[in-house]
Amino acid sequence: MTEIRFYHLMRGSLEDVLPRMLDLTLERGKRAVVLLGSAERVEALNAHLWTFEPGSFLPHGCARDGHAERQPVWLTHLDENPNGATYLFVADGARSERTGEFERVSEIFDGRDEVALAEARARWAAYKAEGCALEYWQQGERGGWEKKT
Repeated sequence: MTEIRFYHLMRGSLEDVLPRMLDLTLERGKRAVVLLGSAERVEALNAHLWTFEPGSFLPHGCARDGHAERQPVWLTHLDENPNGATYLFVADGARSERTGEFERVSEIFDGRDEVALAEARARWAAYKAEGCALEYWQQGERGGWEKKT
């Protein structure tokens, strides 16, 4: 059964938290797809992941780079899994109909945006109605994650 985690951003942005989440994914020996709301966001995040921290290396690619099967992290705005990932990260209002194909799905949303918050609540309710295992994490005072019940 797919594990669904919701990550409620309160202080930082996707660009702040996603690199560490992806690092942890790779440390676990997993592959990831990052599903974003537009091709423009894919390009912006692709550039950010190469430069977010001097001296760091987070292997990833997108359609412009090609060779999806070689990429441990694939950035896309399409509902696809061309790199055989087991983890899916969904952000920026994107939606996936393929969540059941993944071991873990992380829905990341900006809690300061009322529309994003309402959409996250609706997705939570839909997952719950499907009987999915759900976890909710909220960004804490110091930027770390606090598991809520």
